[in-house]
Parts: sequence; structure tokens; C-alpha cells
Amino acid sequence: MRIVIAGGHGQIALRLERLLAARGDEVAGIIRKAEQGDDLRAAGAEPVLLDLESVSVEEVAAHLQGADAAVFAAGAGPGSGTARKETVDKGAAVLFADAAVRARVRRFVVVSSMGADPAHQGDGVFDVYLRAKGEADAYVTRQEALDWTILRPGSLTDDAGTGQVRLEAHTGPGTIPRDDVAAVLAELVDTSATAGLTLELISGSTPVSVAVKSVAGN
Repeated sequence: MRIVIAGGHGQIALRLERLLAARGDEVAGIIRKAEQGDDLRAAGAEPVLLDLESVSVEEVAAHLQGADAAVFAAGAGPGSGTARKETVDKGAAVLFADAAVRARVRRFVVVSSMGADPAHQGDGVFDVYLRAKGEADAYVTRQEALDWTILRPGSLTDDAGTGQVRLEAHTGPGTIPRDDVAAVLAELVDTSATAGLTLELISGSTPVSVAVKSVAGN
């Protein structure tokens, strides 16, 4: 498979790139700083230099041509203000979805956040973030040309992955190592039977591949 990842230098994305490249997939990661390219190459991915806050749908679609799947894993990051929650967490996600539709890439996986909700109230940075992510997710779910899956992990940690997760429509709050999020994403990318599902993810007692198969088609 050829898989294009938006936010290719993110902590989850780099882990995902390593997993996909190791199993023989062709991986491209979209980055906005040229100096990030070496990290992607080390992970086995091809760096694609694009600023998703300023490029056109057509420019992004050109890089999605021929891809089998697209993964949106970009984020403004915890140090950013409310403006970039709108331009990255919402705006770039909408742009990437539109580009996937234009490039006829049906499989589309979103790394969202537990608690994302377009109706979330509040003016704090995290409130704006959850609302922006919710609005982006809602936009993606309206795209009939996409076989979308939205993944909403709990609180992320840098602990070593266990390969044991809980993946359900509603898990309730919890933590999850970034390693295990990447492992679940790798499974979701080529499990199109999870299309149309919004899933929450926390650490649990079910092996990743079993967890993904158990929700597929539900």
C-alpha cells in the first residue's frame, strides 16, 4: 500500500511510519519544515514539504494521487494558541479530506481526541481544541466519497507500548501509549471494514489486531 500521512513529523506519525515501512508499505509524510525530513527518512518514510495552513486543495491532492490510504495525524500542538486550533486541527483536517476526495483516495483515517465535540462549550485553549477537532470530525463524516474511520485516543503517554488495548465506540477516559496508538492506526489503515466508525482507544487487555477485528463491521 501507499499511505500518505498529514503531520508526518508528529510523535504518533513517526511511530506509524516506522511500523508501515517495516511491513513493506510505501509511506509519505507531509511536513512543513525541511529540517524534519531526515527524521522521516530514518523512519522509512518519504518527506513531502507542504504547509497545510497555506496550500490549496489541488496541491495536496497532487501528492495524494495513487495513494491507497490517507491518515490525518497533524495537530497544532500543546504550545499553540486558539488561532492555530482553527487553522490546523480543524482547517487542515478539512483541507486534507477535500484533497483525498479530489484524488479519489477512499480510505481516510483521522487521529482525533477523546472529548472532541463540535458543541463543546468554553473559550479556553483546550476547549477550542476539542471544538475544532469535533467540527473537523463532523466534516469528515459527511464525506460520502471517503471510507473514514475516526480514532479518539485517551490521554497520550510515552510509555512503551504493551500491544494490549481497549477499542470501542465509548471506552470512557483513560491513558494510552503513543506506541499503541500507532499500532492501532497501522491496523485500521488496511481494515476498511472499520469504515464509518468513530472509536475511542485506551489501554486494555485485548491484543491490537483482535481489538480492531472485533469492531470491524460493527
